[in-house]
Amino acid sequence: MADNDQLQVELVAADRTVWSGQASMVVAKTADGDIGILRNHMPVLSLLVDGVVEITPVDGEKIFGAVDGGFLSVANNRVSILSQFALLSDEIDVDQARAELESAQADSDADDAADRVRRAEARIRAYERAS
Repeated sequence: MADNDQLQVELVAADRTVWSGQASMVVAKTADGDIGILRNHMPVLSLLVDGVVEITPVDGEKIFGAVDGGFLSVANNRVSILSQFALLSDEIDVDQARAELESAQADSDADDAADRVRRAEARIRAYERAS
């Protein structure tokens, strides 16, 4: 596959580049719903919500990551996924994520409980989709 037939993808958290490489497709959850990106996609700048990002590398198995909101930028076959916090599925401690989910659900009166539930659920979904 020629370089112009691929997407250059970067999944970036505040403290590190989580994943970077060539991909044939990216799927992410935006404030307007799920979006799929293939080569030559029109330019997009969108707000991400807590959820799962799916990257289909040109060589290898699909990669799943959990993001805590952020931004998605697409232009000229470059996809940038920028989030305050992001983990790949193989970095997720699913037992810890489940404990965080239970804690957030039990603490439903807290101001941030709904955010904590969404983030824990995103991590669990990313882990399970990769399994």
